[in-house]
Amino acid sequence: MSSRVSEKAPRPLRSGFTTGACAAAAARGAALMLRAQQRVEQVDIRLPAGFTATFALHGQQVSPTTASCFVIKDAGDDPDVTHGAEIHAEVSLSPSTEAIRICGGPGIGRVTKPGLAVAVGEWAINPVPRRMIAEAVLEVFPPGADALRPMVTLSIPDGARRAEQTLNARLGILGGLSILGTTGVVRPISHQAWTDTLEVALDVARAAGCAQVVLSTGRSSEQAAQGALPLQAEAFIMMGDFAAHALEACHRKGFPGIVLAAQFAKLVKIACGHDHTHVRNSRLDLAQLATWARALDLDGGLIKKIEFANTAREVFSELDASHLLVDEVARRALAWIGRRAPGADAGLLLVDYSGQAVRRFGSSWLFAQGTAP
Repeated sequence: MSSRVSEKAPRPLRSGFTTGACAAAAARGAALMLRAQQRVEQVDIRLPAGFTATFALHGQQVSPTTASCFVIKDAGDDPDVTHGAEIHAEVSLSPSTEAIRICGGPGIGRVTKPGLAVAVGEWAINPVPRRMIAEAVLEVFPPGADALRPMVTLSIPDGARRAEQTLNARLGILGGLSILGTTGVVRPISHQAWTDTLEVALDVARAAGCAQVVLSTGRSSEQAAQGALPLQAEAFIMMGDFAAHALEACHRKGFPGIVLAAQFAKLVKIACGHDHTHVRNSRLDLAQLATWARALDLDGGLIKKIEFANTAREVFSELDASHLLVDEVARRALAWIGRRAPGADAGLLLVDYSGQAVRRFGSSWLFAQGTAP
């Protein structure tokens, strides 16, 4: 008698929540406890991803003047160093002219170098999490006639230790972790999960009759592309950092037109020939950018700034979208796309760091229906 071992289908990877979502939930919980002067066991918050999530609260403490609690970060199946971290929030009321103050404490990093989404000297709490925290707390303590306003202090007890496993120090974020996230949700970054998703999304686009697709490196770039190019929804594909795989898949599936939407830092990586646009090798990319600037005989002062820059984003802040160096980066990025997807008409949509589409490069027919940035 023969026996057969049954093979189980692989379990779908589980999503989790960003540090920003956890911080907003903890802040809301502390605010509710301060107002009611009693413990709260869980809270619901609306996430930028478009749905409401429930978070359990821990370590609740309440006094007449302050309340605090923490949320344990669940990163799902994402290999995130912040998984299991305690994201603490303390809320108090104090006289202020601001509607709300959001500060960092132990385990939260401070920004010490330019080129990031937060100004030098500020706590490393990114804009979207700040907005989420503000909305969550101001629903509990809306601005009123008195001068008392909520102050939120975030902390992560082991944040400094966890930050040693990240690129924070290299980027100039010292003393702890960043509070991050644009959707509130952590999508697993398994290579297989991403590439499988890309393949399916491209199949859907082809079945929907899309003559061109728009590959985006992130949500901000995708939103800018959706605003600039009035194409059907199936044409917009989130490729993440998997640029080479996405382009080669487009070539295999026979798409005649490909637009790649990205911010300057990602375009620099593509221009440098990286198949995967993760933040690694940033220093080498900046050196290459300086080499191109010298070949273009650009101003020596600008070249020095590039050589001493911390990020490509910092370099872009010294340029404008029509600068010769931007043109050179785009030219090289288009050439790389052509090697990965030979025969396709290729275009680039450059998105600035406020989320606006600011330049178009490449085949004009790809942009014929779009509104010109």
